[in-house]
Amino acid sequence: MSTKNTPRTPFVGGNWKMNTNASEGAALIRSIVDGLGSTSVDVAVYPPFVYIREIAAITNGSSVQVGAQDLYHASNGAFTGEISTDMLKDCSVSTVLTGHSERRHVLQETNELVNQKTKAALNAGLTTVLCIGETLDQREHGKTDAVNEAQIRSGLDGVSKADLSNLIIAYEPVWAIGTGMTATPDDAQDAHHAIRELIANMYDQDAADAIRIIYGGSMKPANAGELLAMPDIDGGLIGGASLVAGDFGAIIEAANVRAATLVG
Repeated sequence: MSTKNTPRTPFVGGNWKMNTNASEGAALIRSIVDGLGSTSVDVAVYPPFVYIREIAAITNGSSVQVGAQDLYHASNGAFTGEISTDMLKDCSVSTVLTGHSERRHVLQETNELVNQKTKAALNAGLTTVLCIGETLDQREHGKTDAVNEAQIRSGLDGVSKADLSNLIIAYEPVWAIGTGMTATPDDAQDAHHAIRELIANMYDQDAADAIRIIYGGSMKPANAGELLAMPDIDGGLIGGASLVAGDFGAIIEAANVRAATLVG
């Protein structure tokens, strides 16, 4: 499959993970909003659950979406500590992460649970970022594409082509998250291209050309431009760099350059 120069709107999400307190989070999001200006990029932040309402109040009226780092697939009930899609939407959440590597590898979430969460998020109308990616051992044994395929096929089991319009795939090589290591632009492009070919095989070419596939492995201002210049990399899921407003803004600007290139 040859990649089309399809004008997919870049998506840049900032995953704050278990970082910030109330005052730090408020200051960070104010700086992000104030520095954003006009943008051709979809921008979202994923703060800790307990600060979502406060962050959403500050982003109100801006182009920054507020997301959640996780959810539970049931609508309500005796699930201590869990959060439903209705609760998230009640807090002005419009997007959510599923299958993040830390949920899979630290908290031992299964492919089946990731699939249940993904379908629940899509059914609720939330923009869903399905995270997939291989460990260093899997990469060294040449299993990158096989691992990504298995996680995508299981994650999208029962997901229709129509649902894909509200789905983003985040390729996040586990070995490059928080380590300072980053896949080379060519290596990242190869993985993204294979993912797009897989979507064409699972659904059809139109679905593959339309779906956004973003990179989530230590993207930062120094490498964002090179990564986002790749034809199949449609944005980034940013960890550490999203906690510094200037760095996050620089990555968004790199994505704006990509958007302008696609339109041009």
